[in-house]
Amino acid sequence: MFSMTRRTVLQSAAAAAAFGLAGKLEFTRPAFAETPVEPTVGFYKYTVGDIEVTAIYDGIWKKPHDPAFIKDVSVEDTKAALAKAGLTTEFMPIPLTVVVLKMGGKLIMMDAGSGVGQWQANATHLPANMAAAGIDYKAIDTIMISHFHPDHVWGLMEKGTNTPVFPNAELIVNATEYNWWTDPSRLAKLPEGRKPAGKRIAENFPKWKNWKLVEDGAEVAPGIQIIAAPGHTPGHSVYLANSGKEQLMISADTMYVPALLAPHPEWQGAYDQDGPTAITTRHKIIDRVIADNIRISGSHFPFPGTGVFVKDGNAYGFTPVQI
Repeated sequence: MFSMTRRTVLQSAAAAAAFGLAGKLEFTRPAFAETPVEPTVGFYKYTVGDIEVTAIYDGIWKKPHDPAFIKDVSVEDTKAALAKAGLTTEFMPIPLTVVVLKMGGKLIMMDAGSGVGQWQANATHLPANMAAAGIDYKAIDTIMISHFHPDHVWGLMEKGTNTPVFPNAELIVNATEYNWWTDPSRLAKLPEGRKPAGKRIAENFPKWKNWKLVEDGAEVAPGIQIIAAPGHTPGHSVYLANSGKEQLMISADTMYVPALLAPHPEWQGAYDQDGPTAITTRHKIIDRVIADNIRISGSHFPFPGTGVFVKDGNAYGFTPVQI
């Protein structure tokens, strides 16, 4: 996603240390040029201090190219960015990774995935991959929600019946996000394309008693802080997990397609409800990750959904962790 620079080489040792790798991490592109559309494994484990992190593959949206996907940017330009990153240009690849943290004797799920076949027909892998990783759905203690877009919360409901999948788990969300979507007057104000999602949320989420609405900056569990990251949605939030001297930023959709937005952080996505605010948030979160040497995961990064950002002028370079 970026050319090799002296700055990149100098920062490779720090990046290697951040991911517990031996020796210097080389930021090179040739091997990445052969990245498959879907991974060959369904889960990946790593540690952040004493936290066991499991990245679980849910599926991928093979989104047809659309000139409206990025505001004022042509399909040719988005294809060029994908090609430079070594990704397919046949469609816009938008994978979804769900992260589960094991910390303090509890299982904490970061977002709930898209629900089996509810978001995209081939996004059906989360239950099987969680089981393969040794994680029991019923054992999830807490789910921390970044925002209410379908690919992040449809996994809270059964397909067809809307029955809660996690009736006993604590559901944590930024109060701004919850209140925006469940405002009784909201549905009439939504664009037509978002009305079905808005209707499903409004008819079901307020019935549940296991929501915990929190404010920006709150400690939502021992060692985890919620940080408002608005723009993508009004209450979009990220979560910062701490263990000793190590940290993990669960960034959700702040930098949702790094192939496009790392080299072009000023690009506004069609799903950003407030594009200018999303851009400001993007810089704020990624600059902090780089400055403080924080590990980062993203819902739509190439699986296993984690990698290394470096500054590249006013933009960023990104190298995904490959397995």
